Amino acid sequence: MSIPAIEKHKITAEEKRIIALRRAAELKNRISDYLEIKESIKTGIDLQDTVAKNKLKLLKYFNASEEQWQDWRWQMRHRIDSVTTLAKFLDLDIEHFFHIKKVGSHYRWSISPYYASLIMDGDPHDPIRMQSIPSIEEMDESGYNDPMAEEFTSPSPGITRRYPDRLIINVTNMCAMYCRHCQRRRNIGEKDQHKPHQSLLAALDYIRKNREIRDVLITGGDALMLSDRNIDWLLTELDQIEHVEIKRIGTRAIVTLPQRITPELCAVLKKHPPLYINTQFNHPREITPESKKACDMLTEAGVVLGNQAVLLKGINNNAHVMKRLNQELLKIRVRPYYIFHAKQVKGTRHFITSVEEGINIMEKLRGYTSGLAVPTYIINAPNGYGKTPVLPQYVIKREEGSIRLRTWEDRELEYDYMPGF
Repeated sequence: MSIPAIEKHKITAEEKRIIALRRAAELKNRISDYLEIKESIKTGIDLQDTVAKNKLKLLKYFNASEEQWQDWRWQMRHRIDSVTTLAKFLDLDIEHFFHIKKVGSHYRWSISPYYASLIMDGDPHDPIRMQSIPSIEEMDESGYNDPMAEEFTSPSPGITRRYPDRLIINVTNMCAMYCRHCQRRRNIGEKDQHKPHQSLLAALDYIRKNREIRDVLITGGDALMLSDRNIDWLLTELDQIEHVEIKRIGTRAIVTLPQRITPELCAVLKKHPPLYINTQFNHPREITPESKKACDMLTEAGVVLGNQAVLLKGINNNAHVMKRLNQELLKIRVRPYYIFHAKQVKGTRHFITSVEEGINIMEKLRGYTSGLAVPTYIINAPNGYGKTPVLPQYVIKREEGSIRLRTWEDRELEYDYMPGF
């Protein structure tokens, strides 16, 4: 019985309770499929015993101490970028060994020891492995080097501008790990390089001269690969530009190198509010005690955290996996912000899903979990024309003063938004 129908009748308190209990049972049944499978979708916290064994194997190989493991600079110096070294930790058959070697001659790869410790050996479809270790499928030449036309939206050195009031400063090509689905793999090259100081000065000068710019995103590569001193300098320069209202930092270090989040870095970031950091967790397995600690430290420093997942075939193109990811992110105080449809980057075709899969995931999030756990599904328009939200269709029909709605439960209802009282 609908609410308007109820209002036309005298309903006793007991009858109302019966209606409420019936509705509660109906709602509980709607998430029974997720509850049945939830515990099988493991987080990195759930698998700490196995991760600890992997870590010990890596420490022994590098003859390293726990203190060194916790040093982000040690992690960077000991990134794994040789298939021979990788074979010391993972059971690679001869075919996979030479596939990795072949892909490595075309596309750079590198994994922090920390992120390597999260790989569950023996599973070729492990979501950590798929994001970090080259696959022969990367030799597929379809796609584009620069699908977002960033080279045509750079009005000044180091800047990408696609919107009226905000822009990107690209500060480095350096990352703790070179993700196999990277949208900017064309910039990785064979050598880690920060942008020259002159390029940063030119970018700052451009921002000063364009007063409509109120929001600046510092990214790369990974913006947190800069030293604390350089991060402090750049944020200070932006603070001194009156029309810049907020700063953002793009980083995956929270996920791939949480040791980078140090008390010293947090002290720097705390000086420059309002500051937002967007990171990229793509699977619940990436949520570990270390990444949680990093998020806690950043939150306590006043940084607002958001997540920009990438929809990746075989990794998270599953509504239950995405729901678990987003719910676990909220527990570590990271707000799910976007789900990006994977871009048509050369060498990444094997990760690309259908748009229908993305819409179906959104259908299974809205109403089935807290709105806080529902990001926006985004397709980046070709040729640098920006982010375009893609949503399930909830408005079925429009008329003067009313619309026909489809609810999250797939019910169709008339809604008179200009009722005659």
